[in-house]
Amino acid sequence: MTDQIQELPAEQPLGQLEAVAHFDGAMPTGVTVSHEGRIFVNFPKWGDDVKFTVAEVVDGEEVAYPNEDINRSDGDNLAGTLISVQSVVVDPANRLWILDTGSPLFQPTEYGGPKLVCVDLATDTVVKTILFPKDVALPTSYLNDVRFDLRRGQEGIAYITDSSDKGPNGIVVADLATGESWRRLDDHPSTKADELSEFVPIVEGRPVLERQPDGTVRPAIGMGSDGIAISSDGARLYYCPLASRRLYSVATDALADRSLDDAAVAATVTEEGDKGGAGDGLESDAAGYVYATNYEHNAILRWASGSDGAWETVVHDPRLLWPDTLSLARDGYLYVTANQLHRQSDYQGGEDRRVKPYTLFRIQVNAEPVLLR
Repeated sequence: MTDQIQELPAEQPLGQLEAVAHFDGAMPTGVTVSHEGRIFVNFPKWGDDVKFTVAEVVDGEEVAYPNEDINRSDGDNLAGTLISVQSVVVDPANRLWILDTGSPLFQPTEYGGPKLVCVDLATDTVVKTILFPKDVALPTSYLNDVRFDLRRGQEGIAYITDSSDKGPNGIVVADLATGESWRRLDDHPSTKADELSEFVPIVEGRPVLERQPDGTVRPAIGMGSDGIAISSDGARLYYCPLASRRLYSVATDALADRSLDDAAVAATVTEEGDKGGAGDGLESDAAGYVYATNYEHNAILRWASGSDGAWETVVHDPRLLWPDTLSLARDGYLYVTANQLHRQSDYQGGEDRRVKPYTLFRIQVNAEPVLLR
């Protein structure tokens, strides 16, 4: 009997995902879109050959941004050059903020490396740099993502996640006018990665674990507070550990009030429940929805914040191999990077299983971004 090829039932995609740009070099993490539609991405230094850590996508190609010089890391000028950027975010005033971890290959940070750099998009020049002191950006810190409320104080407040897998996690708060910054929820349980007994990440049907020579296993993904989004009214900050399926929120009034002690801030934390899978990207819209990437299911989901409603799927597509950062643009599209992070050699027994290109996608959600100004 001759075997015949049959078309059998298979997993079905959901939603109309569009490819915006492809990347054949280093893997990207962050993406953001200006009010006029300019697209910016970044490439952290995790072992790839990174020619520039921040770029603008122009006609489908990456161009060093804001220039090549600032993208040349200089150990003697940590504060004046970009070291290893994890996120880029356009704020409500249409300025580009670059979040520099100062931690290539996840190495210990030094003062001047971890910083928040503001670029005026009208002139493509750096107009402000906020350096984080050593008691805010710790030697173990990995500053991951940032959101803004420009209504607070003289020039606004930035909220930043510290997703370190080697030290305390938490939320960093920065005053954009004074440059002062402070830590909140420092090593609070809600900011920590779940234990292996509670969470085993499954990606492409396989547990992502590190197998030790003695036969034991430990979590391969152990990073804490990572994804971040701000509510449409600015009252709550949402965040999630990378190694968890839980979503949390905290009162922004508490984060911003330096007179409160740690216990008072922690008292405003709410566990928002299971978001259907683990992920590192969060975003919000003006209608009150919170969007979350889901690397376990190649998907993006959303939830009406503050409601008892269930999460719903925005898009599910087998090409969404580790959806990373989300950015809701004014054109009503939700942009997302897919970078195959889980296929890196660190998570695959020393074998790099990534297949280029990496891709920037978008999907139309007909929503408006949160613009707190």
